[in-house]
Amino acid sequence: MGQFTSIQAADGFTLSAYVAQPEGKPRAAVVVLQEIFGVNSHIREVADRFAAEGYLAVAPATFDRAKPGVELGYAEGDMTAGFELKTAVDALPGAGVLLDIQAAIDHAAQLGGGKVGIVGFCWGGLLAWKAACRLQGLSAAIPYYGGGITAEDEIARQPNCPVMAHFGDQDHWIPMEGIEAFKKAHPEVEVHVYPAHHGFNCDQRASFNADAASLARGRSLAFLASQLG
Repeated sequence: MGQFTSIQAADGFTLSAYVAQPEGKPRAAVVVLQEIFGVNSHIREVADRFAAEGYLAVAPATFDRAKPGVELGYAEGDMTAGFELKTAVDALPGAGVLLDIQAAIDHAAQLGGGKVGIVGFCWGGLLAWKAACRLQGLSAAIPYYGGGITAEDEIARQPNCPVMAHFGDQDHWIPMEGIEAFKKAHPEVEVHVYPAHHGFNCDQRASFNADAASLARGRSLAFLASQLG
């Protein structure tokens, strides 16, 4: 359903992005932010499924400034490689990868012709929260188990668009006390907690939880419909 294209950030950097087009005119657009495994088959499938719901979906390759063309699996070695790339991207000077996410938002708005939402998973969940607080052009944001969202400096941020957040209560990366602190600080955010582990949405991971993934997807689609149309 989709294909890769090139988009350009404000500083002139060119990155790749997977774009999935719906049949007919898009109802709106959704930016899909990867985990630490690149724009792999799972992320492309997520984008394709949004396109099947009528949304123009754009998944930017947020590792491109560190290493282009990254597509990892979920084995231990892939996890190690992904963390190294995430660390490298997080260390970029200035706005860093947020420039690329803004470019994806702008590209999605141009192609979709309407409002833009953003959905991110794990590291992408954190970036979706940062985007909701720091970038322009978003009408909704949905972080899934965003590692780092519950850190004090992230809790202190204020979103500029409606946010729905999904967490698992058995997530060893995001303890429940952090989730509770986030909820207390942000009563305006619609927070859902599932009896699930980190990565529960990904059917390629051992932590996949079909019930939690289905419930979260239904809630996310309803939220996007209400905020984007």
